[in-house]
Amino acid sequence: MLKLSFRQTYAELMVRVAATILFSALERIKTPRVALAELTECLQYGFTARAIAEPVGPKFIRITDLQDGKVNWQSVPFCNCDSQEKYMLRDNDILFARTGATTGKTYLVSQPPPSVFASYLIRLHPKPEVTAGYLYAFSQSDDYWSQIISEKEGSAQPNVNGQKLSSLMIPLVSAQLQQAIANFIERVRSRQDGASEDLPELPSPLAEQRTIVAKIEELAAQIHEAHTLRQKSEIEIQQMLLGAFSSIADKSPRMLMGEVAPLIRRSVQVDPLGVYPELGIRSFGKGTFHKPALSGLDVGGKRLFQIEPGDLLFNNVFAWEGAIAVAKSQDGGRFGSHRFITCAPKSGLATSQFLCFYFLTKEGLERIGEASPGGAGRNRTLGLETLARIEVPVPAISEQKWFHCLMIEVERLRFLQAETTAEFDALLPSILDRAFKGEL
Repeated sequence: MLKLSFRQTYAELMVRVAATILFSALERIKTPRVALAELTECLQYGFTARAIAEPVGPKFIRITDLQDGKVNWQSVPFCNCDSQEKYMLRDNDILFARTGATTGKTYLVSQPPPSVFASYLIRLHPKPEVTAGYLYAFSQSDDYWSQIISEKEGSAQPNVNGQKLSSLMIPLVSAQLQQAIANFIERVRSRQDGASEDLPELPSPLAEQRTIVAKIEELAAQIHEAHTLRQKSEIEIQQMLLGAFSSIADKSPRMLMGEVAPLIRRSVQVDPLGVYPELGIRSFGKGTFHKPALSGLDVGGKRLFQIEPGDLLFNNVFAWEGAIAVAKSQDGGRFGSHRFITCAPKSGLATSQFLCFYFLTKEGLERIGEASPGGAGRNRTLGLETLARIEVPVPAISEQKWFHCLMIEVERLRFLQAETTAEFDALLPSILDRAFKGEL
């Protein structure tokens, strides 16, 4: 079953969907299958050399140069190669990534500059009666990827060698249908790149699949637009919040953090027979999360502190990267380790939500960073005394409460947007599943 990810480019997604629909239809009508080796020739491993920025020889294409079904030849480096004729790329070569996280990724070569290919690639070339675009279209389908995944499973370093690649099974269709499928997938891709041409007609037995692909293309475009609008909306929402915050914080007096929200410790006497559910804080302002409960025996000599809703929390090891949060109502009754710094704003002077927002702004994180001495990366620790000496903005409590209400409304809007996007995301896989089974 095709796994969708909007981390893929939209073009990659649509090409894979279209290819999967066509090859699923061929599978349903029990099209004869042959090993890939019967349709190709010249299987060859690439050339081992060092990439060089200066034009000392031919271009030297590597796995990392294959991006989104394309190659930016301007960025491809060069190499010294004494066997250029042996490794020189030509039209209709298909390059295959044979190792690493991108095992299975392919590229159809068309009008390349003088270039050779690197050792972690395999070159295939179609036999004279085989359409290169058909082989490439197959390599975009779920039929192909399921076989690749099966072949590379079980190894510490994902890889598929030439023998395994040659044994992949592919539908054997007429030259006319090969060309039609190649043209269709090429058009799907060009439409994602902005071309306005209609999808070409498909001959029997795939004629009906054109309409299905067109409908899914339309739905996917709507989902893509929803994601784009949500991302744009999130940027605008964050800018609005920052503007609202600045409008009251910039003109407000400053006070020492220790005077506004002093440290509070609710020490816990650990019972060896007790149970202690812990609380964690995500970095980058992502809030709190619940850890599994520890038994008193598991806690051992570690110190624990009671967390109450509304506490302003800092993870003293990761505060510099935004591990700062306000304890929610559902966090009450949980415990923090000695790595937690727990502060309680003075009533009538400040709110935890306002202070938390400040510390997650650019200025606030800079102050936290300055108060977190230590080495690079994870060795930086927020000190209690340095935190207490940070000057924080303290506008009128009524303004802070107004800003808190605004944050609540924003979170409600974000929740509704997330629900809508999730519904869209669930709709497409359901329709695709029916399309692949021939139920549309």
